[in-house]
Amino acid sequence: MANLLIKNCLMADGQSSDILIKNGIIKDISKNISATDTPKIDANHHFVTPPFVDSHFHMDATLSYGLPRVNESGTLLEGIALWGELKPKLTVDAIKDRARRFCKWAIARGTLAIRSHVDVSGDNLLGVEALIDIREEMKEFIDIQLVAFPQDGLLRANCLENLVSALDMGVDVVGGIPHFERTMADGAESIKILCEIAEKRGLLVDLHCDETDDPISRHVETLAYETLRLGLNGRVAGSHLTSMHSFDNYYFTKLISLLVEADLHIIANPLINITIQGRQDAYPKRRGLTRIPEQINAGLKVAFGHDCVMDPWYPLGSHDMLEVAHMALHCCHLTGVEQMRSCYESVTTKAAEILHLEKYGIYPGAKGDLVILQCKDPIEALRLKPARLFVIRKGKIISSTPPVEYKLFMGEKIEKEDLLFKNSS
Repeated sequence: MANLLIKNCLMADGQSSDILIKNGIIKDISKNISATDTPKIDANHHFVTPPFVDSHFHMDATLSYGLPRVNESGTLLEGIALWGELKPKLTVDAIKDRARRFCKWAIARGTLAIRSHVDVSGDNLLGVEALIDIREEMKEFIDIQLVAFPQDGLLRANCLENLVSALDMGVDVVGGIPHFERTMADGAESIKILCEIAEKRGLLVDLHCDETDDPISRHVETLAYETLRLGLNGRVAGSHLTSMHSFDNYYFTKLISLLVEADLHIIANPLINITIQGRQDAYPKRRGLTRIPEQINAGLKVAFGHDCVMDPWYPLGSHDMLEVAHMALHCCHLTGVEQMRSCYESVTTKAAEILHLEKYGIYPGAKGDLVILQCKDPIEALRLKPARLFVIRKGKIISSTPPVEYKLFMGEKIEKEDLLFKNSS
């Protein structure tokens, strides 16, 4: 815990304020705060935001690109097969080394909370063991929420015992992948089993659901039904939901009211969904993202995840959550002012609500977790993906970078100040 006074913060409403953090908690937000005994930094009228939140990731696989080989087709199924080849060669230390390095990438880009799925469908729980250790090791710097994820199918891989063991070890959330079961009936049965486990243990649920181009894959309907049956409203998320892109409008109109009644949370993964879905299509090709604008308009909580960084499914990525929101904005035609703001919320406040993060945000009494961006507002942040000038955790600066400046040398005799172009100009 630390004390810090941040001067000249540009807030989301466009007003400038100071922020005082005492013992790791925001104590005051007002103009002209004076605290002579407290360390001080100047935001210099740059935008101050709550930290970014990645609501869907796979930390056990991250930074494994090329091991044991490259995904040449770029497809989801080859990625799953590749992961199956890699799993027998995994070690706790190797998983921890990659996860630790990845966490540093995330922190430097202002992400201080991640929900990571961890595979429980193999012969062991090495990934669970490794990520529980990393969660503890990194807790002063980043919040890691773990999901017990049966990558090869709960029933198909007969891994219910593993999943329960992972929860007993301290994994936070119940996961699943119903569309990867062998039949639609098995998929529905897996949802029932998983939701009942969550209800009994008082846990959250986050299922990979309908991550396919098949419009007949409608497991989200069963997920909403089980949510209502068990009273899990507001505690269940459907991740990916890409088949919804291909639903006919009549069925979707019926479905969306059920999702609203269940208060089902939506987690899209724009970078990965736009890359993997629609690959088998002739032209015109489907975009393959879930129906984000309609879900937002219906009042559902929608968050975005990065999903992958340099792993069997995705060869790129630097874990910049603004890049994720930027992709969603373009692919879903979300260029209205409020729509762009909603995209920003999907990697900050809405994601924090879905993860049930406590004391998240910028208000007196909240945790002193903040990011100072070299821009003026959320929309400019999406446009520029600017430098993270300071990343602050419980009042302590844990990452910083100098302001980015551009100097042009074009042959003219120009005054020095005219040569400096800041992102926020």
